[in-house]
Amino acid sequence: MDRVALRGLKARGHHGVFPEEREEGQTFVVDLVLGLDTRPAAADDDLAKTVHYGIVAEEVVAVVQGEPVDLIETLAERIAQACLKHKGVEEVEVCVHKPSAPITVPFDDVTVTITRSRV
Repeated sequence: MDRVALRGLKARGHHGVFPEEREEGQTFVVDLVLGLDTRPAAADDDLAKTVHYGIVAEEVVAVVQGEPVDLIETLAERIAQACLKHKGVEEVEVCVHKPSAPITVPFDDVTVTITRSRV
């Protein structure tokens, strides 16, 4: 399976279990790896035969900016399901970064990474 990757998609969301996270919001960063067969698109040089990563990026940002959830695990699942709706995408790896998580000790990042595929 071939891979199309999008790294560092940024969007502001209001996800988290604490009231201040819901009220103030914070920036989330999303990395995606889409698994699909790119041979038909490459053979015909035809965008319609592959995934349009610009549209995927816009949809992922809309999910992050959308309905708040408590857990980034839930956010990752919603993003994965949005990606799998695209024709040809057979598998997706989603990594959600929460670099401003409310943690009381010094840290660089918190991430949740999931892999989902068509069943």
